[in-house]
Amino acid sequence: MSTFWCEHAVLPGGARRHVRVTTERGRILEVLAEQPMQPGDTVLRGLVLPGLANAHSHAFHRALRGRTHGGGGNFWTWREGMYALAGRLDPDSYRALATAVFAEMVLAGYTAVGEFHYLHHGPGGAPYDDPNAMGLALVDAARAAGIRLTLLDTVYLSGGLTGSGHVPLDEVQQRFSDGSAEGWLERVSTLDADEDWRVGAAVHSVRAVPLDDLAVVGDVAAREHWPLHAHVSEQPGENLACESFYGRTPTRLLAEEGLLTAETSLVHATHLTDDDIRIIGGVEATAVFCPTTERDLADGIGPARALADAGAHLAVGSDQHAVVDPFEEVRGVEMHERLTTLERGRFAPLDLLAMGTLDGYRSLGWTDGGLVAGGHVADLVAIRTDSPRTAGAALDQVLYAATSADVTDVVVGGEHVVSAGVHRLGDVGRLLAEAISTVRR
Repeated sequence: MSTFWCEHAVLPGGARRHVRVTTERGRILEVLAEQPMQPGDTVLRGLVLPGLANAHSHAFHRALRGRTHGGGGNFWTWREGMYALAGRLDPDSYRALATAVFAEMVLAGYTAVGEFHYLHHGPGGAPYDDPNAMGLALVDAARAAGIRLTLLDTVYLSGGLTGSGHVPLDEVQQRFSDGSAEGWLERVSTLDADEDWRVGAAVHSVRAVPLDDLAVVGDVAAREHWPLHAHVSEQPGENLACESFYGRTPTRLLAEEGLLTAETSLVHATHLTDDDIRIIGGVEATAVFCPTTERDLADGIGPARALADAGAHLAVGSDQHAVVDPFEEVRGVEMHERLTTLERGRFAPLDLLAMGTLDGYRSLGWTDGGLVAGGHVADLVAIRTDSPRTAGAALDQVLYAATSADVTDVVVGGEHVVSAGVHRLGDVGRLLAEAISTVRR
């Protein structure tokens, strides 16, 4: 049993002072406010938030940060560099890079991550001796970094979609494919998760998974009670190709094939029709926005407020990790809305907090996360309220001021992974530099 004494903490009813959180075996047993500090308490100064969830990550993309801006271009030209990077990874380099990236996330305040994993096999598509070697490298990395993981094992079967149909995989994309949805199921069914990580299913996109294979993925996710994620309408070109070949938008295609439920998360959801928004909201699915990536890749601004009004949940992710900062992501949802509507306060501060915590955990299948409350996982994040960024901010509006630099302590499953701004693995910048240098060589 461990106790954490919080100077202030955000509880389900709002911010309270002098909060003692008692934990045992990774879960919160009791939460009491207005409590004196006692010997043996671990003291968390500033404001303690529930753990923050990164609902969409591609860990290996972190090696591209600061290296894709010299020639202009768009999402599709950026993807060429990403594919070149993917072609150089193996289980060992993937593990080292992901460990450093996950540690960066924890240092920034993320306590759970949904890793959208499609880099399954060796060069040319040859399976490793263990067909899940790359996925298990991510599991090892998450354990080392101290972050809660949902491995969103991804189906990727075709090289793209045009108005004439799906196109074959290219040389690099062959690493992503199991050959069929049944082949994906055979491989993923051997994964054996535990209390620290879970399995989820993912459809890379309607570009990469033909219609006849979609239902298999949806049936597996429903049977296993796995969260189901998919990239949807990130680019207008994706919509055009889908409508030209299938006569439907990507959202409607997924809905008609039975893949759109309350356990589904649609990543980006940028270029939606009014009908798409109505469908997503009607089933109370989740839209995962990645504002720092969406603006970095010039993708566009998604209809966050319209989706929420229709009944959808909203979560956030750092995607390609151009920025790893949960405060910047949740703030970005509001700021993008302000740019498109010329109005402030499109989301209340508690709405933004829910995107980063409760609904993010829910998106990843952790329905017992995202709250500082009894019975929930013991994931806590302490941020300074006296830094040059946060000094003077009201406690209920600190999300508009804080950055990842204000995180001092992170507790995941009751374990004190970051203490006084230092990760238990030591110098995370050095880990990142070494891992990225190895991959680029």
